[in-house]
Amino acid sequence: MGTVPATFARTFAAVAGLALDASGELADGARVLLRVPPGERLDEAHYHALIEAVVAHHGDRAGLAIGYAEALHLDDLGALGLAVKTAPRLRDSLQRVERYYRLVTDSVRYRLDETAAPLFLLDRDGPTREDEEVRDECALAGFARNMRRFVGPELRLEEVTFAHPCRLDAGRLAEWFGCPVRFDAPRTSIAFAPDVLDLPTRLGDPAVSRFLTAHLDAQLAALAPGDPLERALAAHLSEALSTGVPRAGAVARALGMSERTLYRRLSDLGLTYQGVLERTQRSLAESLLAEGHHSLAEVAFLTGFSEQSSFSRAFKRWVGRPPGRFRRAAPIA
Repeated sequence: MGTVPATFARTFAAVAGLALDASGELADGARVLLRVPPGERLDEAHYHALIEAVVAHHGDRAGLAIGYAEALHLDDLGALGLAVKTAPRLRDSLQRVERYYRLVTDSVRYRLDETAAPLFLLDRDGPTREDEEVRDECALAGFARNMRRFVGPELRLEEVTFAHPCRLDAGRLAEWFGCPVRFDAPRTSIAFAPDVLDLPTRLGDPAVSRFLTAHLDAQLAALAPGDPLERALAAHLSEALSTGVPRAGAVARALGMSERTLYRRLSDLGLTYQGVLERTQRSLAESLLAEGHHSLAEVAFLTGFSEQSSFSRAFKRWVGRPPGRFRRAAPIA
């Protein structure tokens, strides 16, 4: 089962005038509407339940989509958001979303299709439920609003389409998007004029963008196939290591469980927290060293070490040679 950042849930709740607190209670003042597991990520089942509760409370789906888009910023996507903003052109930004969005959530995918008129597509597995319809409306509205933020008023949308039936004020949504909005379409997408993809971004910085995409590539490399819990743990660790090695209790809370439950579930898989941590550090370090864009001190910092010497000793223990020799032997990208 996929997971989503709790930031998405808190933003969606706030648009409806509700609060999702640290204990996992969704409340309208003193009245609790729903309880979900606390943490920095929600599994799909609890996120669906939260969306249903918010829609039942608020009722205005067009208002929810517009409010969500205005409230959510690219900075909420962490390193991916910065990589999208600093990409040189809109095409580069959308290609980064296509490649790296699974670091944010593994429940939906985005794709840039330029075979005919350019389309930014949302791909979803399986049948669409009503709460997923709301999620899709919010998602495309959010991307449209943020594209206008980092590209500017030159951005023109040709059409927005949804694969599900219309259950909201389509005219209001079309006015907000600034283009026709069509439902019961073959796909869920945003269509652009061909020249729009070449528009420069306001904060385009090739050097910063290369730095961030190298870091994101290393995070992708750390997401080796395995049990969903192992993948979720590795993804969280890859993002968190640049601020130091997180304690197991803090990671467990971010994943929506107790520290004891995390240890037990890892043990059931024949894994340990320390083992997953070190494999993630090693995979991240190998990717960053092979990229060649970072100094050894930067690689040490990004993999959770406060000192380069400690990192070098650990890397030699993992790989059998110091990081400098590993880098010199790595194929040139």
